[in-house]
Amino acid sequence: MEFYEKIRAQQENVDQGQLKVTVMTADGTRPVENARVKISYTGESGQTIEEVRTDSSGQIPVLDVKTPPLEYSMEPSEQQPYAEYTVQVEAEGFENSEVAGTQVLPGVLAQQTVSVNFQAGASFERIVIGPHTLWGEYPPKIEEAEIKPVNESGEIVLSRVVVPEYIVVHDGPVNDNTAQDYYVRYKDYIKNVASSEIYATWPDDTIRANVLAIMSFTLNRVYTEWYRNRYKFRVRGMNK
Repeated sequence: MEFYEKIRAQQENVDQGQLKVTVMTADGTRPVENARVKISYTGESGQTIEEVRTDSSGQIPVLDVKTPPLEYSMEPSEQQPYAEYTVQVEAEGFENSEVAGTQVLPGVLAQQTVSVNFQAGASFERIVIGPHTLWGEYPPKIEEAEIKPVNESGEIVLSRVVVPEYIVVHDGPVNDNTAQDYYVRYKDYIKNVASSEIYATWPDDTIRANVLAIMSFTLNRVYTEWYRNRYKFRVRGMNK
């Protein structure tokens, strides 16, 4: 059913957005030149709609791609407001990689980075991007008190609010000990959370207000060591 829903949504793509792909080595140290990049609708990976090569910066030219109408993302709608594309990458000396579910909204530029591993065999890496939090169904937020006690010993360990360079992100529910913890740059975390929780088509003031709220919440978790006192991480994953 989900497959046919994607096909139906693709048939309603009447507006246009832009997609830019950057191919980097897995360690992020250098771009991958002359990689072959194939773009297709997610669910139709065998039907390539664009095929281009990366330049010396590991980037392809900005592509104009079809998207749903703008109004789908400007107010609550029963229609998916973004198009989903699959990006396949092949490069000499590297393992093949695929990112499925890259989201493109009308009138804005979507940027997708694909990391490729140096070839160690005939392996293949596939990453699937989940639905946007405003569109998909996710577990409700765990309830917690709006006002938290701060007079307990060890509750606040920092003398002042600081903006960290890295934060430890737990990729799963709080009590899931099998979920991994990742060191993520603070600015990248904020950017990724914003991309997951708001639409780029919204007015600038609306986007700024939401980003400020995300930053405030994240810094609260860092400053109060809310999770760190009981676990080893500082914040939870974006969609968890």
